[in-house]
Amino acid sequence: MVKMPGKSYSGALAPLTKGEIDLSSRLHHHVSMLAGTIGERNQWHFGKIEAAAAYIENELRASGYDVSWQEYTAKGKSYKNIEAQREGTSGAEEIVIVGAHYDSVSGTPGANDNASGVGAALEIARIFSREAPERTVRFVFFANEEPPFFQTPLMGSRVYAARCKQRGENITAMLSLETIGYYSDEPGSQRYPFPFNLMYPDTGNFIGFAGNLSSRALVHKVVGSFRTHTAFPSEGVAAPAWIPGIGWSDQWSFWEEGYPGVMVTDTALFRYRYYHEADDTPDKIDYEKTARVVMGISRVVEDLSKISP
Repeated sequence: MVKMPGKSYSGALAPLTKGEIDLSSRLHHHVSMLAGTIGERNQWHFGKIEAAAAYIENELRASGYDVSWQEYTAKGKSYKNIEAQREGTSGAEEIVIVGAHYDSVSGTPGANDNASGVGAALEIARIFSREAPERTVRFVFFANEEPPFFQTPLMGSRVYAARCKQRGENITAMLSLETIGYYSDEPGSQRYPFPFNLMYPDTGNFIGFAGNLSSRALVHKVVGSFRTHTAFPSEGVAAPAWIPGIGWSDQWSFWEEGYPGVMVTDTALFRYRYYHEADDTPDKIDYEKTARVVMGISRVVEDLSKISP
């Protein structure tokens, strides 16, 4: 469950590269647009969730993608799961999904939850826009992850994953980018549900990777890849889905269909005191550290897109 390959990075962080500086600026723009200019986006602010979907589509097209969507109806309104992909070469039938939900919970503009994840997915898509991966890499932006749709048949990723299963798609990995923008070097800044408080550090300066027991091999592969390529603290766990927090994002929907999935997260409410609050605003995000993480995740996706010899 908790023993992971490699070792979490510790020590001072190197100066940002030019690419990371540029990425930090782009992430700031995405979060400011989604959680600032657009703001709260959900069924009670339906025009805003439509505006967010339009923004995502435009950004994907600007990166050179053809964009498609899955429309479905929930509580009398039509919502979109938005997708774009780089088709694989030698292993196109095998699919790696990078996903993030673009709605926000009622009462919050949702900067960290989850404009940070959306911005990350948009930037990883931009990085991959000229790549020729062996496996197909698909970027999906889900509606309606938050209550009242959370873990119901109308959750956007639940609708999407069910269609993947119906089509017989071979999804080899799903990464859910969920609340990834807040870090602290203060001792005691990190909490956990029992029993993880007995095993993990109490400083919230790391990015976390969490999967269910069936996704253990994927968790190990993801953590090992991140630690190989990226000098940034990281922790991983493969645990029963009933433990609080383990299944609290879109990877849960893919588990329900038998696909392996990993949540990438700063641990949300176990670290971030503005979680699901009106103060979850763009100024709370650490864009420089998030840029380091996103660059690292892009390298993980590159590894996942390769077919092992």
